[in-house]
Amino acid sequence: MQLLKGMTMELKDKTIIITGASSGIGAAAALLFAAEGANVALGARRETELNTLVGQIAQSNGKAVCLAGDVQDDAYAMALVDLAEQRFGGVDGAFNNAGIMGDVGPIPEMETENWQSVLATNLSSAFFAAKAQLPAMEKRGGGSMVFTGTFVGFSNGGMPGMGAYAASKAGLIGLVQSLASDHAAQGIRINTILPGGTKTDMAGDDPATHEFIAGLHPMKRMAEPKEIAQAALFLLSDRSSFVTGSPLAVDGGMATRLL
Repeated sequence: MQLLKGMTMELKDKTIIITGASSGIGAAAALLFAAEGANVALGARRETELNTLVGQIAQSNGKAVCLAGDVQDDAYAMALVDLAEQRFGGVDGAFNNAGIMGDVGPIPEMETENWQSVLATNLSSAFFAAKAQLPAMEKRGGGSMVFTGTFVGFSNGGMPGMGAYAASKAGLIGLVQSLASDHAAQGIRINTILPGGTKTDMAGDDPATHEFIAGLHPMKRMAEPKEIAQAALFLLSDRSSFVTGSPLAVDGGMATRLL
């Protein structure tokens, strides 16, 4: 019961899909949501890491299942929904968190393959997720979907080399707002979180790079993965019952500097 100590059970008995769950923000969310009472269905490409996380949750009396796959595959989005329904009876929420930055550089020098891969992973996957998850939530009478964007896709302050990444994440914000409008009356809330620099694999492990990224933020530090997961928890919980279509900045004050 160590994992559950002191928790308020914000997601008690809810079933939540989490993609990008093998590390970073997704793994932190899996541990946090399970501790808050959720049944979690975990997705990512790395099967070994997923199985380890499921075991860790089970040791703390949480409930988790996993399925390895690629979010660029539309059939995988449906397979995650099927897994959640078969094991836990339905889908109440989803944290669609998987994403990549891709190669950084000027557009004239960017390989077409990189552009297509970034958009497929960050934007087309959201389309696949929505197509699979929305009908499942309708069957439950409502639900909540959260997508991981970034401040770079909202107002990136002219950060160089981020063309593909920024385009995919800006498109994600637009898609989420359209989905939120379309499905609000059905009791399904759909929001985006916009993390700032976070200590994940995407940020690498070079101390000098971390120091530079931290310095861009008014708070002069990077986020821990759990801090981003806590924002997703808020949007998945009933505490955000009147919030939909919002791009929620979780960025250490970057929005104040860039807008």
